[in-house]
Amino acid sequence: MSEWTPDTWRRFEARQMPTYPDAQALEAAEAALRALPPLVFAGEARNLTSDLARVSRGEAFLLQGGDCAESFAEFSATHIRDTLRAILQMAVVLTYAGSMPVVKVGRMAGQFAKPRSADMERQGDIELPSYRGDIINALDFNAEARIPDPNRMVEAYHRATATLNLLRAFVKGGYANLQQVHRWNLDFVKDSPQAERYEDIANRIEDAIAFMRACGVSSDRVAAMRETDFYTSHEALLLPYEEAMTRVDSTSGDWVDTSAHLLWIGARTDQLEGAQVQFVRGIINPLGLKCSPSTTPDDLLKLIDILNPENTPGRLTLYSRMGAGNVEGNLKPLITAVQREGRHVVWACDPMHGNTVKSDSGYKTRRFEDLVSEVREFFATCRAEGVYPGGLHIEMTGQDVTECTGGQYELKDGDLSERYHTHCDPRLNASQALELSYQVAEMLKV
Repeated sequence: MSEWTPDTWRRFEARQMPTYPDAQALEAAEAALRALPPLVFAGEARNLTSDLARVSRGEAFLLQGGDCAESFAEFSATHIRDTLRAILQMAVVLTYAGSMPVVKVGRMAGQFAKPRSADMERQGDIELPSYRGDIINALDFNAEARIPDPNRMVEAYHRATATLNLLRAFVKGGYANLQQVHRWNLDFVKDSPQAERYEDIANRIEDAIAFMRACGVSSDRVAAMRETDFYTSHEALLLPYEEAMTRVDSTSGDWVDTSAHLLWIGARTDQLEGAQVQFVRGIINPLGLKCSPSTTPDDLLKLIDILNPENTPGRLTLYSRMGAGNVEGNLKPLITAVQREGRHVVWACDPMHGNTVKSDSGYKTRRFEDLVSEVREFFATCRAEGVYPGGLHIEMTGQDVTECTGGQYELKDGDLSERYHTHCDPRLNASQALELSYQVAEMLKV
């Protein structure tokens, strides 16, 4: 590790990254980023590693959620607030059901880049470079918009700064008050078509809060009742941005990527000798790794050796993203190998990316029932193999979008066009996300 520096990745193959036509503009943008203050700090990253170590021991649960890809167009205080609110609502339900803390991590303040299945996109007779997220190019389908612009990295930084400022104000300023969040959940249950299914949990949470209040444990006396910790994360994809945001921790001399608390490696960039893997191995941030049906036990163990050579609990989270009906056969060999080698990891479920389909109306969508099915299979497989099903990683928004079908309001294919706002993959709306948390709560109680 002593041979590692933030630019080590440049000696390796870098997939899913743009080719910037103006090298001088790229250098100028990187220099501008290096001169800007950090977004997060090494101490915060270490705190998250400690929290995730508790998850790896079965003493906490990880909830990670947010936009598929944050967009400049949707950037607003309302959007940030509503997504945070949905995550806080989900966390209260899961905290009660699991009788343990929930580690809350947002796909926020940096999830601006997205990998794509093809370098080019065709519409009719026109073919242009694919949209790779607002940090790289624009969604508009014209030649100028699709040119990679390095100045977008600086704009993304400033939007991430504003997002983090607002998040910190909310979670420490009373917005995360347990009693307030629970009132929001009661409103959800009251208006739910499946109210009877969820009101039992809601009523028991109400009783628990009343009991604590009677014992003198209230939000005006106990800080943990009115504020919480909230971390940020995004995929380690656009390495010029990540390199520029990587700094030396003055207290330890370690390298920390100050763009987010947690960085993860996706299924398209998990090559052992790939640039993304070689970049994240040198930072002290906790890391995530997506495990797809193509992940083999041998490759997974090699990746764990690279990403967590000291076998530090909380350092590495493995996200199973297999698709409904494919979990047991694909996940069981991975768990067996990791268990055999005594590796400390968090096992979490990403039910989104293996369940994307194209609707009859032409929209990319996900069926809510498939997502629930994959989570159930994940819990069952983990428990059968003797490991703790420690987390959930979802793409969601606090907005009332219509991008995923199903759920208690039974969104159908014909409803997708009403509020289909995503710039990339379909997200659960606030109601669907909270409904999912109630269903996961039932799994946690088993």
